[in-house]
Amino acid sequence: MTGLTSLTAADVAHMEWARQLARRGWGHANPNPLVGCVIVGEDGVAAEGYHGVYGGPHAEIVALEEAKGRAERSTVYVTLEPCNHHGKTPPCAAALLEAGVRRVVFGARDPGADSGGGADRLRAAGVEVVGPVWSDREGRAENPAFFHAARHDSPFVALKLAMSLDGCIAARPGERTRVTGAEAEQEVHRLRTGYDAIMVGAGTVLTDDPLLTPRLGEAGRATPRRIVLDSDGSLPSDAKILRDRERAPVHVFTRDEVSEAALERLEAAGAHVHPVHRSEAGLALDEVMGACWDLGISSILCEGGGRVAASLLREGRVHRLYLFMAPTTFGAHGVRAFPDDAGSLVWDAFAPAFPPTLHGRDALLVLDRQEDL
Repeated sequence: MTGLTSLTAADVAHMEWARQLARRGWGHANPNPLVGCVIVGEDGVAAEGYHGVYGGPHAEIVALEEAKGRAERSTVYVTLEPCNHHGKTPPCAAALLEAGVRRVVFGARDPGADSGGGADRLRAAGVEVVGPVWSDREGRAENPAFFHAARHDSPFVALKLAMSLDGCIAARPGERTRVTGAEAEQEVHRLRTGYDAIMVGAGTVLTDDPLLTPRLGEAGRATPRRIVLDSDGSLPSDAKILRDRERAPVHVFTRDEVSEAALERLEAAGAHVHPVHRSEAGLALDEVMGACWDLGISSILCEGGGRVAASLLREGRVHRLYLFMAPTTFGAHGVRAFPDDAGSLVWDAFAPAFPPTLHGRDALLVLDRQEDL
């Protein structure tokens, strides 16, 4: 946190609880940000809330409705600057003023040109406002896709890889390999619910035949779409990924020289096919990302394989890395997570977003690309 000199130990504790509350909205609030709120009066915590579903009441409104009259003269802790515009809901800054709060402590500044400015409105009305108390990096880590969308007209891309200790993603080429355990798999399914689409390369489909839908744990607000990068249009018509297409559409990107017969076969199998130009690495990723953005896809979780991962990293298109590390090795025959020229990838651009976590025997490292806000 920044601004610690103006915060008490109680302030820090309440802000941390607001952060934990905010995370409960994962998979339901997107593309809106995760936001948590705690209202503290003279007698202690009066109410708490979080943004539970896209289009629903914001965290401050949930907490104010629970607090009722106890919000007057209270301190409000909220992870994101209270909004100051009429969107799907009225401005939270106005609601806090109407409730008569005395003090507001917020974590990250709202990056939106329309939604920002709540802190200034509160200060102008005589409310004591402390914030942002988080650094730009800390605030962005909680809502990276939201902050990305405020600056870019392209999808936020996260890359997930499950790797052995010797840097392999499979035991042998073409061999389906379970790298991590059940607990890590459940976490991957949870992560999927927070993204608009899941992306893989054709090699992953041919080797693993994945369904790529969230099936373990709580369902999200919407089922992510599936994206396959398939230069040659070789995706099998009976691939599992082509199931459940009405609920989770499948978008296949091929190079524009692929035969008309191959395109018609994929379309007959239920895929939405998007021919794009060829690049040195395979498909023109700028065209892929542009088409995804035009389709309303603002966040993508890429789940491999190694060639796709390296291409995305080399072109600077990965904004977050989820690296699951398994306590096992595959040896000389293992399939490396990155190709032989992986030394050209710029890893210094990434830094830890959160402390490592354990999921069973496997460790998860989350790294964010460091860029100016």
